[in-house]
Amino acid sequence: MNNRFTVTFNAKQQGQLLREAISEFGISKRALTAIKFEGGEILVNGCEQNVRYILQAGDEITIIFPQEQISDGLLPQKGPLTIVYEDEAILVLNKPAYMSTIPSREHPNGSIANYVAGYFLQQDIASTVHVVTRLDRDTSGLLCIAKHRHIHHLTGLMQQAGTIHREYEAIVHGHVQSQTIIAPIGRKETSIIEREVRDDGQHAHTDVLLLEQLTIDGRPYSHIRLKLHTGRTHQIRVHMAHIGHPLIGDELYGGRRELILRQALHCIKLQLKHPVTDQALLFECKLPPDMMNIINKRCSE
Repeated sequence: MNNRFTVTFNAKQQGQLLREAISEFGISKRALTAIKFEGGEILVNGCEQNVRYILQAGDEITIIFPQEQISDGLLPQKGPLTIVYEDEAILVLNKPAYMSTIPSREHPNGSIANYVAGYFLQQDIASTVHVVTRLDRDTSGLLCIAKHRHIHHLTGLMQQAGTIHREYEAIVHGHVQSQTIIAPIGRKETSIIEREVRDDGQHAHTDVLLLEQLTIDGRPYSHIRLKLHTGRTHQIRVHMAHIGHPLIGDELYGGRRELILRQALHCIKLQLKHPVTDQALLFECKLPPDMMNIINKRCSE
């Protein structure tokens, strides 16, 4: 049982109830219930205590969470993972294109979640897979996995507060200018997959920065950097199609596939504070070869 996820912190207030200190540290009521009934422990200065224990300032509080079970239907598999960063709380990966983040009916195996579950078993990490930042199957780049449901809870609060920042690079049809796009996004009534800009949609905000205008085989394209202020499904793809500049390769939203067989979209930057230590973290990864090959075809006008 020594592989159970554990966090330690110190009491700040004299005479505070243990349960109040636990709540202030960000441990949810659901997690506290699991600790109590599913094999966890709460220690104060190395001794087990109940949540009504009265703390002294400086007391060391150790929370030992119960072991997690792998989610039903998630088959652990051995497969390739490009690990950018890992510690006891999070795992940051560089996802290749054509690999799903989680299993689906069409792709039940071979997803990031399948491979992370297999990796956790190999490393004796007592957790299931908690995806913090998800990417579409054909989008490449950085994504974050929480290694415990408590960490997933904390990162969820960070996402609600808008403190997890992601930036993408894309190649789109036409010559586009730097701009801000604020347009609500909702599901298209005739599709269970496709989204569109619509008045009754959810608020969505994307910043577009032009990096370079390209001309390839006489056709105009643009290499752009995008910053998300919201995280709607297909947000970048929908917003760029809405302004008449769909991502190349993105047939669902009007892109052509003569240069690439997927949407040319890559999460190039991920920035957040560590959910436990509060340390500022910044991760970046280069564009993959299929997108670089397109940029290298450019010619000067």
